[in-house]
Amino acid sequence: MKKVEELKEKPDIIILDPPRDGIHPKAIHKIIDFNPEQFIYVSCKPTSLARDLPIFVERGYKVEKVKCVDMFPMTPHVECVTLMSRVEK
Repeated sequence: MKKVEELKEKPDIIILDPPRDGIHPKAIHKIIDFNPEQFIYVSCKPTSLARDLPIFVERGYKVEKVKCVDMFPMTPHVECVTLMSRVEK
């Protein structure tokens, strides 16, 4: 969060690549408060992604696209890359 708090300008897009457990609950709302046009969320644990995505939706974002990438062949692990856009009211 230190780097996020140092931002001087509002970003158009934020790329998130959290650890396997996802974004910390205290941090997720602070990140969304930047209100960028889009988020790209790279997740290595689908259950964490499934837990976090509804928070973005509740805060005014819609899931545009999800792409699963097999970065680790011959293992059960997969990376999910999700594009979310702010819903205009």
